[in-house]
Amino acid sequence: MSTKYKFANPEGIYFVTFSVVHWVDVFTRNIYRDILLDSFRYCMKEKGLIIYGFVIMSNHVHLLIGKNGDQSLSAIMRDMKKFSSVKIIREIIENPIESRRHWMLKLFSDTGKANSNNTHYQLWQQENHPIEIEPNSNMFDQKLGYIHQNPVKAGWINEASAYVYSSASNYEEKGGILREVEVVY
Repeated sequence: MSTKYKFANPEGIYFVTFSVVHWVDVFTRNIYRDILLDSFRYCMKEKGLIIYGFVIMSNHVHLLIGKNGDQSLSAIMRDMKKFSSVKIIREIIENPIESRRHWMLKLFSDTGKANSNNTHYQLWQQENHPIEIEPNSNMFDQKLGYIHQNPVKAGWINEASAYVYSSASNYEEKGGILREVEVVY
């Protein structure tokens, strides 16, 4: 079995990307992004997840992560994706003003039924594509810059630190919506 996209080094730092099935733009609404942030916070506090950088785009997420503790990064990611998926889908079902509800639930249901790992819905694609990164390397800086520039390249904002759902403002010492980010420098 290939280790190209595996969490091979239990002490490593990884660049991770995961996406919504069918690239559905779920994260255009704050409520869904906030649920994902709550999942990050829970995994950081209870499971030992360390986040060095993040950005939540409309249909995918980039993270620079490590861990502190006994749980593996693959187990932490599995739990985080499962928890956030259940909460986001519940919010979609219960949100009376979600205009895309029926369309999204149909896609998530059809995808879930086609995957034997699910019982009802599937929000996230199964892959995380972890790439191990040396913490004090040019590659770490490149990936962190890539993460922070994603909303700029998408045309959403002019300066990376202006995007709330990113760690860019943490690195510019302006706080950040996820204050628990482990700033490397």
